[in-house]
Amino acid sequence: MKIGFIFSGQGSQYVGMGKELYENFQSFRSICERANEALDFNITNLMFHGEKEQLNITENTQPAILTMSAGILSILKEKGIEAEAVAGLSLGEYSALYASSAIDFETCVKLVKKRGHYMQEAVPLGVGGMAAIIGLSEEKLKECFVEARKYGVVEISNYNTPKQLVIGGEAKAVEVAIELCKEAGARRAVPLKVSGPFHTPLLEEASVNLAKELNNIEFQDMKIPVLTNVTAEVIADTSQIKDLLIKQVKSSVKWTETIRNMIDMGIDTFIEIGPSRTLSGFLRDIDRSVTTFNVEDMKSLNKTLEGILIKNA
Repeated sequence: MKIGFIFSGQGSQYVGMGKELYENFQSFRSICERANEALDFNITNLMFHGEKEQLNITENTQPAILTMSAGILSILKEKGIEAEAVAGLSLGEYSALYASSAIDFETCVKLVKKRGHYMQEAVPLGVGGMAAIIGLSEEKLKECFVEARKYGVVEISNYNTPKQLVIGGEAKAVEVAIELCKEAGARRAVPLKVSGPFHTPLLEEASVNLAKELNNIEFQDMKIPVLTNVTAEVIADTSQIKDLLIKQVKSSVKWTETIRNMIDMGIDTFIEIGPSRTLSGFLRDIDRSVTTFNVEDMKSLNKTLEGILIKNA
């Protein structure tokens, strides 16, 4: 059995996330306390008891999800479960880098708060949009773009599964693309409730600001392979991390390819770490032959521990 950890991205958050684990594990509490101190505000209070609207603000969402993911990681480590490769969707890539020891927790949680802020302010609210396109080939989607681009920028933001692509861009262009995709035979074309057109060239300003932050950070050697969203390949060298993170915020997330490459590396058991089970759903659409677990609360943790024990037997 070869285990891979995959880390949740933005959109998976919910009020109450991590609360059970906080109440049951000192290691999880310790991560939460470190997050509160590093950020100089009570992020855990927001996670457990906050207003949904506040948690959904990008610069709050990102450190909240990272904190939960790091807390779960500490529990799995305690239980002797370690990964042979890691990856994360969008924001989740920062959790993956933390899991590989490339960056310390305090630096990472402060960095993703700033990343969230820069992403939020790069495109004014309402100017950009995103949509999930389900059941339409990449080829047909790109044909729809020809007409839609007369109204502005529109690109593929996420290659989530072979059946689900996410598009992002200027609001009118995305709106037109949605209608064209429906006409072209998409099973569904659904606008997403996000605050900006993430992973598109419209995030150039966020990318520039993020670069300034990253220049102050010294990344360490990765102790386990990390696959990056930008290329779907293993990051070959620590010196590449900064450039990849700068590109990542404005580039497509190659998630399907990332998972397939992890499977080619021999990973046969995936543990999704973080709130919700979005990535587990994607995995089923990409390759049903692999085993998938997730950890977000006591029930899912116990199910994962039992499942790993059985597979190891």
